Amino acid sequence: MNIRIRYFASLREISGRSDEVLTVPAGTTVSAGRALVLERYPHLKSIIERCVYAVNRSYMSAETVLCDGDELVFIPPMGGGNLVAGEGAPWSH
Repeated sequence: MNIRIRYFASLREISGRSDEVLTVPAGTTVSAGRALVLERYPHLKSIIERCVYAVNRSYMSAETVLCDGDELVFIPPMGGGNLVAGEGAPWSH
């Protein structure tokens, strides 16, 4: 199955990508998706370990099972203000 990974802020800067599609086995979790990203970009480790996860624009846990076509976003910590969905969330633009 295919999932789309989207990168924001420092993750985008370091990976040099805004998004990519990965082919993963059925039953892949957010945590396993994170591990695949770290295999590709090991230098993201210190940032991605502090990220929150969103699947299809909803915050999810690391144990969430992904489905074909899902969009997985790692949202890095940001300084200042509060992140409220719809008000400054990376996908609201």
